[in-house]
Amino acid sequence: MSGPRIIAVDGPTASGKGTIAKALATHFGLPHLDTGLLYRAVGRQVALNGGNPDLASDAEAACAFPDALLADPELRSEATGGLASRISVHPGVRRALYERQRAFALQPGGAVLDGRDIGTVIAPEAPAKLFVTASVPARAQRRWAEMQAQGRAVTLAEIEADLAARDLRDSTRAEAPLAAAPDAVLLDTSALTREAAVTEAIRLVAQQLAP
Repeated sequence: MSGPRIIAVDGPTASGKGTIAKALATHFGLPHLDTGLLYRAVGRQVALNGGNPDLASDAEAACAFPDALLADPELRSEATGGLASRISVHPGVRRALYERQRAFALQPGGAVLDGRDIGTVIAPEAPAKLFVTASVPARAQRRWAEMQAQGRAVTLAEIEADLAARDLRDSTRAEAPLAAAPDAVLLDTSALTREAAVTEAIRLVAQQLAP
């Protein structure tokens, strides 16, 4: 196989794509970028600025967030995830973060990127593409367990409602909506354990990267 080994992993929130992408990076010896973290950082910066995530001007101003913000544990909260989904509808935000993601994907040797539009927008030429999905109930149960472990007070019903709303917003936005690339391989993790999902993802990607 010629060219960089770019592995694009897309899918909705809590589908398991982050865990899978990290495992793929380790298995294939490639650097990994969670592109959603960039959008979460912008959303968090909007909040820190006292801005409105639904205003393009406030969201675009927050794209100049300091790198140190990427280590803020608040980026993993449900509230910040909701902000990230809201700021991601603005074309100016997506343009501001595009080059950063593109440069990461094109580094020598390749890379693993996970997000919403890696296989469709950021690296459409990626030789390996996965679209990781799972049912809303399955994803909500996983996210609820994570929140419980972190001591966060949130109900399963609240998480289900938030995921459904986020899916609708992400898949219907005009700019780079959440969608599987035509040549992406679908991996439904609803009924899979973490280990089984990772094993299947490695198998599918190895097939795509094979000469």
